[in-house]
Amino acid sequence: MPLYVRDERVNLLAEKAQKVLKALTKTDAIRQALERVLKEEEQRPPLAERLEALRARYAMPAYEALDPFDQKAFLDEMWGDDGVHR
Repeated sequence: MPLYVRDERVNLLAEKAQKVLKALTKTDAIRQALERVLKEEEQRPPLAERLEALRARYAMPAYEALDPFDQKAFLDEMWGDDGVHR
C-alpha cells in the first residue's frame, strides 16, 4: 500500500529522515523512525517506577503518606475568599 504525504512539512521531514537513516525510500525512513520511537517507548520503565525513582532522589514521601489536598479551600484562601461557606 503506497504512503501519500500531503503535508509539505511532513514530506520535508521524511526526506531529511531518509538521508539521515540512509533509507531507500521515504516510506522506509518513516517506518524506521516510527519503529525507533516505539522501541524507545517500550524500553522506558513504567511511569510508576519513574515516579518512585524521583521520590527517592528528592526524598519525597510516598503518595499514600501525603495529606489529602483540598483544592477549593486552597483557591478560596489564595483569592481571599476563605470565609465562603461550602
